[in-house]
Amino acid sequence: MTEPKFFITTAIDYPTSSPHLGHAYEKICADVIARFWRLKGARVHFSTGTDEHGLKIQRTAERMGKTPQQLVDEMSSQFRRMCEELGISYDDFIRTTEERHLAVVRELVGKLEEKGEIYRGRYEGFYCTECETYYSKEELVEGNCPVHGVRTEWVSEEGFFFRMSKYQERILEHLKRHPEFLQPESRRNEILRRLEAPLRDLCISRSGFSWGIPLPMEERYVLYVWVDALMNYLTTAGYPGPEFSRRWPPDLHLIGKDISWHHSVIWTSLLMALDLPLPRRIFVHGFITYRGEKLSKSKGITLDPLYFSRTYSPDALRYFLLREVSFGQDGSFSEEGLRTRLKEELIGTLGNLVHRVLTFTWNHFGGRVPEGAVDPQLEGEVASCAREVEKLLEEFRLHQALERVMMLAKAGNEYFQSKKPWEALKGRREEAAGCLFNCLNLVKALSVLLQPFLPFTSGKIAGMLKVEIRGWEQAKSFDLRPGHPIEKPQVLFRMVEPPVSPPPPLRAEDFERVDLRVAEVVEAERVPGSEKMLRLKLRLPEGMRTVMAGIGRSYTPEELVGRRVVLVANLEKKKILGVESEGMILAAGEREEGLSLIVPDRPVEPGTRVR
Repeated sequence: MTEPKFFITTAIDYPTSSPHLGHAYEKICADVIARFWRLKGARVHFSTGTDEHGLKIQRTAERMGKTPQQLVDEMSSQFRRMCEELGISYDDFIRTTEERHLAVVRELVGKLEEKGEIYRGRYEGFYCTECETYYSKEELVEGNCPVHGVRTEWVSEEGFFFRMSKYQERILEHLKRHPEFLQPESRRNEILRRLEAPLRDLCISRSGFSWGIPLPMEERYVLYVWVDALMNYLTTAGYPGPEFSRRWPPDLHLIGKDISWHHSVIWTSLLMALDLPLPRRIFVHGFITYRGEKLSKSKGITLDPLYFSRTYSPDALRYFLLREVSFGQDGSFSEEGLRTRLKEELIGTLGNLVHRVLTFTWNHFGGRVPEGAVDPQLEGEVASCAREVEKLLEEFRLHQALERVMMLAKAGNEYFQSKKPWEALKGRREEAAGCLFNCLNLVKALSVLLQPFLPFTSGKIAGMLKVEIRGWEQAKSFDLRPGHPIEKPQVLFRMVEPPVSPPPPLRAEDFERVDLRVAEVVEAERVPGSEKMLRLKLRLPEGMRTVMAGIGRSYTPEELVGRRVVLVANLEKKKILGVESEGMILAAGEREEGLSLIVPDRPVEPGTRVR
């Protein structure tokens, strides 16, 4: 029988700043689905990556004093690190600056030109650099981008166009005949409504900046970044090599709702023009919100996933997001909510069951599965749960699937409690053994069922049970046999102390009293007897200041001379190591060895006020 395949992609992220919790959520959801299909025996290809061209990348790099390549190299590595720390089991992390991708894009654009799908024309309209998207006047909200809420730029230029309008009827027909193509239904209906208006041809060229793929037909233009980005799916599938036919089409594109138009209309029309099969399904997940607002780099509303992963564990973060957010809908994040689920569900239900069962086995049965007969009712309940979870995952109902697994863990606790093996040990040892035999098999089933959701926890449970997780069917039967050894039990989750409460909000008038000024370091020297303290001479228009700064473990005196720093200029004078310090410079960081000075990102004269 032919091995089934499952090709799943996430959107590739735009790396102008560090990843936030919304990026993590999409990768976690895709990882659940990929891991599930691997357990089902499918040949899975799971791709993610970074979208590294475009005007916004170039402008961001210029502001930071870097080349665009330096910027994307640094930022892409942060997205890869996030994936690795969260246990994202991707098969390919694609970057659109890679030569393999550039070659594919050049070939495909050349094919579109040969087929007469590209023509020269003139474009006039509004452009948002945040989402690299063109909008008509009617689509703007009070003159702003409807997605990011920022001012758009009026663009008027000659360029090249893709004949997207000719595919409007085909796209409409496909959406109507294949309701599963775009889900949830609310997103499909939204696109259908937008397609009631005439579809315009797509301007695929940009001029006035250089950070992009040059158009083969005229290299003074670069390719519109969305055309470049969408073609990553063909690159990761191996186009045009032999692996491509074994992977294509994608079984699932998993994306956020702000890019549903790009995938369901622009991408679909490009594939139609190239005579390539369409993806089987596009699933649009919701946004992660914080205090009622969407996480957004452009608005400065971000939450660092690695902070929560490192503070509470990767699986605690994965669990909260998967349980809290109904897949396909928006969901709110709160650290208090994460802590509550960690305490009540991961520790109180799952961790409690595993610890009780394995510790009892270790202490009273020599660390081996005791003799016992299968409880057919319990085994049936476990098998039924596995089938239900399987169906829910096949339908991409992730939050409901995980909820059902946790119901089984709760049932396991109730079973253990009802059998009271600690009492049975006193005179009915075989009853206690039978209870533990069945509970150990239930825990083994949980290790399989949890593998897509909580891979680190699943691995710990499987390791303590000394079993290898090979496939989904292991969750449907009690196949741990008497005499099978287990490892010494370990705690799965630990409660984390709540973070220190932040100070009360600072009133605007209080902050306005702080006089922050840019100053130039003209002298720097170490203070004898101190590893961390440096004595700085800072230049301001009104004269020199001496400032003591505890940055000596992060900076040498030589690398500070000539730098512009931010000085708290009206701080009360204070003697430090016998030297009067006339202010304080600002730096970021938790550890003395890793501090980073707060500095202007472009030339600023000493004395300039920081606002």
